[in-house]
Amino acid sequence: MSRYIAAIDQGTTSSRCLILDSDSGTPVYTAQQEFPQYFPKPGWVEHDAEEIWDGVVDVIKQALDGAGLQVGDLAALGITNQRETTVLWERDTGKPVHRAIVWQDTRTDDIVARLGEEHGQDRFRSVSGLPLATYFAGPKIRWILDNVPGLEGRARRGEICFGTMDSWLIYKLTGRHMTDVTNASRTMLMNLETLDWDDGLCEALGIPKQMLPQIRPSSEKYGTATGPFEGLMVASALGDQHAALFGQGCYAPGTVKNTYGTGAFLLLNTGQQPVHSNSGLVTTVGYQLSGQPATYALEGSIAIAGALVQWLRDNLGMISSSEEVEELAASVGDNGDCYFVPAFSGLFAPHWRSDARGVIAGLTRFVNKGHIARAVLEATAWQTREVLDAMRQDTSLDAEDLRVDGGMTANDLMMQMQADILNLPVVRPMVTETTVLGAAYAAGLAVGVWSGTDEIAHLWKEDKRWRPMVNRDDDYVKWQRAVERTKGWTD
Repeated sequence: MSRYIAAIDQGTTSSRCLILDSDSGTPVYTAQQEFPQYFPKPGWVEHDAEEIWDGVVDVIKQALDGAGLQVGDLAALGITNQRETTVLWERDTGKPVHRAIVWQDTRTDDIVARLGEEHGQDRFRSVSGLPLATYFAGPKIRWILDNVPGLEGRARRGEICFGTMDSWLIYKLTGRHMTDVTNASRTMLMNLETLDWDDGLCEALGIPKQMLPQIRPSSEKYGTATGPFEGLMVASALGDQHAALFGQGCYAPGTVKNTYGTGAFLLLNTGQQPVHSNSGLVTTVGYQLSGQPATYALEGSIAIAGALVQWLRDNLGMISSSEEVEELAASVGDNGDCYFVPAFSGLFAPHWRSDARGVIAGLTRFVNKGHIARAVLEATAWQTREVLDAMRQDTSLDAEDLRVDGGMTANDLMMQMQADILNLPVVRPMVTETTVLGAAYAAGLAVGVWSGTDEIAHLWKEDKRWRPMVNRDDDYVKWQRAVERTKGWTD
């Protein structure tokens, strides 16, 4: 069997392909390509699914060329993807019927409000694990059905397919209409106990089950690719944060990771029983291996993390590259009593307030660019503290440390801030892009490259550990005051 595995990371702003050497567990080559973002109205965010597919084809080819390999040298291909982003396409032609609606998009606010009018935000939580929010895929499907003439009738006749980006890529690669349990658990349509589409949820949202993909485990042989990658076995699919949980080796209950990308996402492994949150968290499937029970997780989703640094660069011009934010923030010793709550798309976990908007609080004439930069970095760390506190309230599980990954972990100052604000050690692995690594691990398991998670766990290596140096509890109170000032802005 080949010792190489490929994995696609289809993200919010770019698509990547990583090729992994299964003997050493280290990347051989990575190719990455950005794709356009579309903002037709305030609060609306769209992608062109065909542009994404073309980009995925390109990065696979680039990675193979860069590694000096052919398709036949790969044992399997895994997929991880931006979750909740919703695409509908014609079953016969494969042509999308509307641009994909991205997870950040807030256009379904009215649909969500109507669904919760009589029963409140937790109407579907006991079945789906999710609060009513614009974040999830179900309301996005409903919006497209409502706004493309004649589409609902076609969907009920079985002519239209729905998928998150994993389904779209599996379909384009193999012609099969499938998804995995982690992505399905983000639609507001799947029953967490049965791991199948729920009749009551589908009926409540008015979504025909005929358009939904088959739900499968995260690590399984989904099918053999045709076209440019003919013969390649597609063998895993996980939503990006679930893949990061898997890639970080968080296989035991109580282990927790945070991925810092466009947003930030904490997942806590809660074992083989779902834990329903009373603190504003999402109950989700962590992952499922073929022939095994599902592993569940509690998740806290933060909408704006790395995107705030990009905003500082692109909208304000205070830095010319994202890497410069660390030096600017280090030019001052503290935040100057300035707090930045980036509720650009509302507040996600644990608040779930779509009426919130961004606030900078505590400004005085003393505050300069360095203080603003520091407040930008601290914003992600404070939001992470809110989510971890909620996890502690919901479970008896208490993490020994926080495993971190994603682009922001290259910022040592930010990681020290995170350890101080959490009062908990923060650990960065040797390979920080654990999202795509998790997809590769899951694909390798499906085709027998590795025997199980025990073997994979030995591939995880620690790079650096930050321990708390100062107590920030008093500052946390000020952060919470700033958060309260974001709420009700759009009322």
